[in-house]
Amino acid sequence: MTAPTLGTALFTSAQARATDQRATAELGVPGLALMTRAAAAAFAMLQRRWPGARRLRVVCGAGNNGGDGYLVARDARLAGLSVDLVALGEPKGGDASQARDAFVAAGGRCAAFSDWTRLPIADVFVDAIYGTGLNRAPEGEAHDAIEAMNAAGTPILALDIPSGLSADTGAMPGVAVRAEATATFIVQKRGLHTFHCEVAGVIELHALGLPDSVLDTPDSRLLLPAHLHPRPRESNKGTNGHVLAIGGDHGTGGAVRMAAEAALRTGAGLVSVATREENVLAMNAARPELMAHGVNGPQALQPMLEKASVLALGPGLGQAAWGHALWTTALDAGLPTVLDADGLNLLRAEERTLPRTVVLTPHPGEAGRLLGIDTKAVQADRFAAVREMARRYKAVVVLKGNGSLIASPTGEVSVCPWGNPGMASGGMGDTLTGIIAALLGQGCDAYEAACLGVGLHARAGDVAARAGERGLLAGDLLEPLRRLVNGLDA
Repeated sequence: MTAPTLGTALFTSAQARATDQRATAELGVPGLALMTRAAAAAFAMLQRRWPGARRLRVVCGAGNNGGDGYLVARDARLAGLSVDLVALGEPKGGDASQARDAFVAAGGRCAAFSDWTRLPIADVFVDAIYGTGLNRAPEGEAHDAIEAMNAAGTPILALDIPSGLSADTGAMPGVAVRAEATATFIVQKRGLHTFHCEVAGVIELHALGLPDSVLDTPDSRLLLPAHLHPRPRESNKGTNGHVLAIGGDHGTGGAVRMAAEAALRTGAGLVSVATREENVLAMNAARPELMAHGVNGPQALQPMLEKASVLALGPGLGQAAWGHALWTTALDAGLPTVLDADGLNLLRAEERTLPRTVVLTPHPGEAGRLLGIDTKAVQADRFAAVREMARRYKAVVVLKGNGSLIASPTGEVSVCPWGNPGMASGGMGDTLTGIIAALLGQGCDAYEAACLGVGLHARAGDVAARAGERGLLAGDLLEPLRRLVNGLDA
């Protein structure tokens, strides 16, 4: 995997604060100077995005995020814009107080929240209530101001992070500003890219001129677009992996077929399917390139395992005797495996050693069952949950959802910046299973296959959603997937 750049590196709120402190201690950059740079960058961004804006309403909290807001308001006044500033309490720090004084010295006046309804209509709101340190639900006037901004229908620019959104987890303990854009400063924050991250809108990173030397080692990183290299001319089907997809109990043959077909479209040389006999005729008719076999138990599965190089285990498998017997036999083979759906549910019920190369692909509900916690607890800190699963199972783990996370057993985490709500439909997880299995078969290691597979899957979903998110089918991803995996414009 390539090293993260400043634009792809993700940091915790504690790391962001430590960077501010090092900039002052090691480089001699005063806190007020950083505020001034942040405000200038944010105001320039505002002017680019809303060039016709003539009146701003800036809502400032009492901390340093409020200080950024005071200086944005000062810069806007000096540029000739009308500015109404709503102050939610007195500034608590010296830098924030100096920022407020600078706004007042430029002719600005601070209004109380009680004046909200009497203020003129604004073209843009600026959210400067809370910074990165908030991990609780907004209360009092802050809560009311956030609700008022969201209800107004006016575009909102958030400074550093939308107020009410956790910078570490992307959780929303209560209300949060729903910004059209966010100007984030110095480093990217983890919470801007997973769970409720859609409230940030378009994100722009402003490094404020600080060198990389003041940065911590990133906590995680964003994926970048990637694809497979062209195949050597002497390639043949035997050199590109033989994926065996196992599943499709009574009534769920479509799940294993989608996984298998996605493996084909991702470039697997051969794809076999071990499923119920009743599914074979339909698969052969619809996709003859799949080698579908009816298997009634472990003895029928064994010869297929001997020919395979990678397993896609779980789509439509079921948890009854047939599925359990195939699951046990498949894992005993020790082949590189992608474990999904009922393959994960069986793992929760029966602790066992997994193959050395294995990728688990749970959604939050499945992750909660595997960790012995509820779904809400998983979502409250997705980074902690995915790392704990990877450590506990000694596996690469994909925690699916908005901003899917991929973790290695050593704690490395990548975050997917693509995908859309239209992908919340049946079969999407099955296609992801097949994609990752095909990449394992073509020589990727487990973490690389998971990162590349999640990225290709989400990007294909975004291409397919151009025709509309509602009604998006898992099968709609296959054609853009084929183009993306080859590095072509989809």
